[in-house]
Amino acid sequence: MDVLMSHLDALVTNPDIAPLLSLLKGIRNGAVYGAKVRFPHALVMIFLFRSGTIREKVKLVFKATRQHARNLATFALIWKSVMIVLRNVNPAAPGKEGRYDSFFAGLAGGYAVFGRHKTSITQQIVIYVFARVVLAMAKLAVRPDMHPLSSLITPDARAKIESNAWPVFASLSWAFVMYIFRWHPETLMSSLRSSMVYIYADSDHWDSFRNFLIHNK
Repeated sequence: MDVLMSHLDALVTNPDIAPLLSLLKGIRNGAVYGAKVRFPHALVMIFLFRSGTIREKVKLVFKATRQHARNLATFALIWKSVMIVLRNVNPAAPGKEGRYDSFFAGLAGGYAVFGRHKTSITQQIVIYVFARVVLAMAKLAVRPDMHPLSSLITPDARAKIESNAWPVFASLSWAFVMYIFRWHPETLMSSLRSSMVYIYADSDHWDSFRNFLIHNK
């Protein structure tokens, strides 16, 4: 066993096949992370809010977990593969990563994994990423020397923007989502809509103490 582990250690530390091994490790990490994130979420949401037998709910939990893990593993494979290709065809500096390689690799992976297959899980992942991108872009927008208008933002103005940006963002996000839920609920994702119905709409209806405090309906 020690000899086998020694050979395996030598294999995985071989720099000549490091790019290939990085693809395998990316697939592994994407699958593991996707499963770890989705399983507890699906377990809680499906058993609390989905109807059906225990067997049906268990199948849904594993289906959602498998899909999330597969999506992240596949994206990792595509992104890292494109990065390797672009690095090796870089005309300015062969073998070195270009400034926008990660953008184009992400574009390819995003389209292949999430753009062509619209499901509730892919929508959740993309919206999660989009929200983080918006927040990151907002932070970059007020950093010095980031764009031609950066010089117009004084240090005092930058400090005020940074201190007030989150309260404004949080308030407007909830203002818009509650307005949409009130007047155009069909446009919201089903998971968000169902949770909001449970909290804000179902709480307006009861006909006994039992479904007032003990059970929702």
